[in-house]
Amino acid sequence: MKIGVVGGGQLGRMLGLAGLPLGFQFRFLEPAADCPAARLGEIIRAPYDDLDGLERFAQDLSFATYEFENVPAETAQWLSERLVLAPTARALAIAQDRIAEKTTFRDLAIPVQNFIGISSANEIDAAVRKVPLPAVLKTRRLGYDGKGQRVLRTNGDDAVTVRTAWNELGRVPCILESFVDFSAEVSMIAVRARAPGHGSVIAFYQLTQNEHRHGILWKSQAPAPCDRDGQLADAAQKYVRALLESLDYVGVIAVEFFVTPSGLVANEMAPRVHNSGHWTIDGAVTSQFENHLRAVGSMPLGSTECKGSSVMINLVGRAPITSRIMEISGAKLHLYGKGARTGRKLGHVTLTGPTAKTLEAATAELEKIVVWDV
Repeated sequence: MKIGVVGGGQLGRMLGLAGLPLGFQFRFLEPAADCPAARLGEIIRAPYDDLDGLERFAQDLSFATYEFENVPAETAQWLSERLVLAPTARALAIAQDRIAEKTTFRDLAIPVQNFIGISSANEIDAAVRKVPLPAVLKTRRLGYDGKGQRVLRTNGDDAVTVRTAWNELGRVPCILESFVDFSAEVSMIAVRARAPGHGSVIAFYQLTQNEHRHGILWKSQAPAPCDRDGQLADAAQKYVRALLESLDYVGVIAVEFFVTPSGLVANEMAPRVHNSGHWTIDGAVTSQFENHLRAVGSMPLGSTECKGSSVMINLVGRAPITSRIMEISGAKLHLYGKGARTGRKLGHVTLTGPTAKTLEAATAELEKIVVWDV
């Protein structure tokens, strides 16, 4: 079975690493000459919207998927008309537009903060009346790892503050969201597959608690320490199930939530395998990467059961001293084959043990030696 992956970055690499032992072959559509997935399969080096490249990429594929959500809409549509593309182009389109994303959440009774779109300077005065500061202004499209957004505090005239931030973001269509006073950030990784004759099957991983630095994911812990009674996980599963069913979704999805005194508030969705689920490679019976391939390949899903408790820490900007990491008991190092560069994700380290308590000393040691360059 030959699988096409749009994008050859680290997520494509990890899909390849998960699929090769199962007998899958891979082809990646990727414009960069030296990408992390280069050694995992055939590379079609072409822009994502290049017709000739797309035709070479799509030839004799069993199905196709993608490793990032900013795939051009035209590319997703072209592929979906010629072969099985999962997740669907519709899910991709919703995730690419923050207004569509928040509207979808709201329509499914998934809690979201107050929000409004801003497409021109003339809309700012009305926007701040509906969403007064403090608030967050984000570009409606693109933006990741803290890019394309501004946190805005009350400082005199709200409209002037928003207008200044809107100018700084390039005067592009934006979304103004009420600031959420949260105690923690969590994500729910889930996978949905179609079971012939039995409708659909959905499996959930443990709720994961995430800590960010400089807008980039620093650490993930599963099960989430903030969810001592399991009520947050139950709520997250309910919301994500509604989203998956409404989209007739196939594959892995990640939905990020803020934890507030009144419950969960949805932040955003990622229609793909996700950084906060990397712990599943070592900490779950079946990783998110393998289950994504199983789902889009119409195969039975693997168990999402945890092997205990897990911690994942990202390596960003500066290449780690591998010998020091490997000296830590239980540490599993995953490097992506990238050259060091400020702000670039170079790899991650996972720790897995029977309980969260057993990981505390190793986690503290790991945090001391991991140096970020952002």
